[in-house]
Amino acid sequence: MSANRLGKRIRGCKVLGVFQLDAHDLRFHKISKKDGSGKCDAYFTGNDEDFVLGVLYEVSDDEKAVLDNFEGLGKGYVDKKVCVHSDGARYQAVTYIASEIDEGLVPYSWYVRHVIEGAKTANFPDCYIEKLENITSKSDFDRDREECELAIYM
Repeated sequence: MSANRLGKRIRGCKVLGVFQLDAHDLRFHKISKKDGSGKCDAYFTGNDEDFVLGVLYEVSDDEKAVLDNFEGLGKGYVDKKVCVHSDGARYQAVTYIASEIDEGLVPYSWYVRHVIEGAKTANFPDCYIEKLENITSKSDFDRDREECELAIYM
């Protein structure tokens, strides 16, 4: 997630670093309850060659409750304990996993930009960022929503 976007949702979280979640693939097949577009999911594939990179944050219990609301916990997402790793360090973490998916969904371009901006800010490898930049997306018919979403980068 974009640090800018997360900062608009909760305060005081601590960045622990970039971590890898094995046997998962980043998909945009979670059904948005608000606009019908595709949202992110760290989808379990079971394939050892698949992985998702992400930024691990330390979040207080109070802030987690606020984030749960923004992220739609119980409304298309469930939280799942996962093991992530980086440079030999391992952490037990919690991530949001889609409970309602549709493989035919496409995300809005502004939503994909949030993902790309987060990856760039966190200094993900160029090859991973390139993979993100090649995600098929669509324009949002609601220009006001798009402008509002992208205003955090201005």
